[in-house]
Amino acid sequence: MSDLQDAVSRRRTFAIIAHPDAGKTTLTEKLLLFGGAIQLAGAVKARGEQRRARSDWMKVERERGISVTASVMNFDYANRTFNLVDTPGHEDFSEDTYRTLTAVDSAVMVIDAAKGIETQTRKLFEVCRLRDVPIITFVNKMDREARDPFELISEIEETLAIDVTPASWPIGSGRGFLGCYDLLKDQLILMDKTQGDVASEGIKCEGLDDPRLDELLPAHAVATLREEVEMARGLCPEFDLESYRAGHLTPVFFGSAINNFGVQELLQGLGELAPPPRPQPADGRLVEPDEAKVTGFVFKVQANMDPNHRDRIAFFRLCSGHFRRGVKLKHMRSGKQLSVNNAVLFLARDRELAEDAWPGDIIGIPNHGSLRIGDTLTEGEDLRFTGVPSFAPELLQRVRLDDPMRVKHLARRWSISRRRGPVRSSSRCWAPTGWSVSSASFSSKCWRRGSRPSTASPPGSRRRPSMRRAGSNARTRWR
Repeated sequence: MSDLQDAVSRRRTFAIIAHPDAGKTTLTEKLLLFGGAIQLAGAVKARGEQRRARSDWMKVERERGISVTASVMNFDYANRTFNLVDTPGHEDFSEDTYRTLTAVDSAVMVIDAAKGIETQTRKLFEVCRLRDVPIITFVNKMDREARDPFELISEIEETLAIDVTPASWPIGSGRGFLGCYDLLKDQLILMDKTQGDVASEGIKCEGLDDPRLDELLPAHAVATLREEVEMARGLCPEFDLESYRAGHLTPVFFGSAINNFGVQELLQGLGELAPPPRPQPADGRLVEPDEAKVTGFVFKVQANMDPNHRDRIAFFRLCSGHFRRGVKLKHMRSGKQLSVNNAVLFLARDRELAEDAWPGDIIGIPNHGSLRIGDTLTEGEDLRFTGVPSFAPELLQRVRLDDPMRVKHLARRWSISRRRGPVRSSSRCWAPTGWSVSSASFSSKCWRRGSRPSTASPPGSRRRPSMRRAGSNARTRWR
């Protein structure tokens, strides 16, 4: 096996999706904790230092306890390299999530044990289904009052029209929740609830007949566990790896992320079950990850991640080839050559210089506006990756600029917003000052009060419009 094939086989790139408040960010923190990327897990709704969850790095995210933008985290665990993407759950930020799902090879769907399948969960699942993205389900918050596990499995199967098999089984729920039994490995790892912010190995019991079960758990809990596991194995289909990777079956893990229950089993399951980097669709063919030439696409653009200065990072999914620092890539939209000397690897906002990267990795490329969402970079071949969604405008607004001297600033802000994705440019009009203004969902008609439509020349031209100078009350309107 070549170095490229070995690196591809060890990569696991996945996203975490869920309805708001299902526990995505908490689960992300615990996966980083057990993966060794951090030493102390943060919390979304806590005080002091514990409030600083790594994936929620923006000020508004920490103030409101929600995820606003997708965060990428890279870490190693059990001789595998994971690229984890924590996505926003709220519908207002769903565009970021939809684009992120084009850059991952699998997903973890988090479900609240008390609420089951919710609206946003169903929408995100359908997006994954359209791309045949394999999904592992994690039923979270079993330490609270929860619905019956059989009822949850039945709801997932009926609502989402997908085969379901339990990969672990909860021991009780609410105050009586004691842990989760690993059905795939036929073992139980008991965790200490009082050490939820640090990783611990726990106490391992092998098999349902292990005498240590009767010593560590109450008699009624052991009896119920043995009975329910026997029922689950008899009623639910066996796990089929090919069916899971084809998107037809989802293994279900139960647990409580905040108390570390079920997190280690989920992380091990991702490493063993989730697919390595998959072929990516491009114009005319599929790009295999073990191809020698470097190819990839931009699926997200984020600005001001570094609090010390203004920056702009393009999130680049590497699809094939061995990326090395300083490699020259062809920008397909412009036809220019880009020398990538300062690419970075992510741990949310924290970054480190990427000397090399392999298919499946997500790296950041600093730039000053040359890279946009959907752009393809290749090592010479003329191709364009497909599948990165582009959304039509939903809000149609009219902008009235009170100060015509601020047209330049407005044009610059529209241009930045258009490149990041939230604004769609439908026209370009020229203000009387000669500065270009890109409008989002506006018509091309542009005029000033008391004047005819502007005939100003583009910036750089010496020709100026023959119009009177506007007073302080003059306004520029865009329709």
